[in-house]
Amino acid sequence: MYTYQAEESTGADRERLILEHLPQVRLIARRIHERLPESVSLDDLISNGVVGLIAAVDKFDPSQNVQLKTYAEHKIRGAILDGLREMDWAPKNKRRQAKRIEGAIAALEQRLGRAPAEEEIAGELKLSIEEYRQWLYEVRALTIGSFEFASEDQEGDLLDYIPDTDDDLPSKTLERAELERVLAQGIEQMPKMERTVLSLYYHEEATLREIAEITQMHLSRIAQLKSQGILRLRTYMERHWSSRR
Repeated sequence: MYTYQAEESTGADRERLILEHLPQVRLIARRIHERLPESVSLDDLISNGVVGLIAAVDKFDPSQNVQLKTYAEHKIRGAILDGLREMDWAPKNKRRQAKRIEGAIAALEQRLGRAPAEEEIAGELKLSIEEYRQWLYEVRALTIGSFEFASEDQEGDLLDYIPDTDDDLPSKTLERAELERVLAQGIEQMPKMERTVLSLYYHEEATLREIAEITQMHLSRIAQLKSQGILRLRTYMERHWSSRR
């Protein structure tokens, strides 16, 4: 009888935790969906997010000193991004555009010894500044997972090198700390406005529309700056982190 009651209680607690965190799934799914084409269903994103939430609840270990909300966010976002990878929704020409921007940034950084300005990147691509900014706007959805979706083969994503929260081996902890240090250096070298946009978006969890209101800039311009910042950061990390591996 005791075992039955314990199992019943555990099942009830699991269901309660899942229901409590469903709003978190919807919030994350909506934030991702707002940067995707209309053809991508919000319901599909939510469904994938729920799968991630269930996995988080089932695998959560309070002894790791991590809040369930934080752990669940990692699992929910990962499940949604995995679902998008399987859909392969992004047009190949947009992936090529993103890679060309990365290539231009890398070439200019090597030649100039500093972070290139927008006008210099546009010139390297032989585009007008208006055409270049349109490219940035068009590839904005490819940066929804920070480093994901920018490569055509979708392999070697830098985030794959960050260990899961349940992997506490000393070697993995050291590797994560080193990756975060290199990442911080890359962010420090970015232009101020791009750093501001990424900080508000990822650390303050502000939406692009909220960032536009804070900075008093047009929404499309914020989307462009976010795309450029992510692609610039990818270029830096591929040069300074991948070579270490």
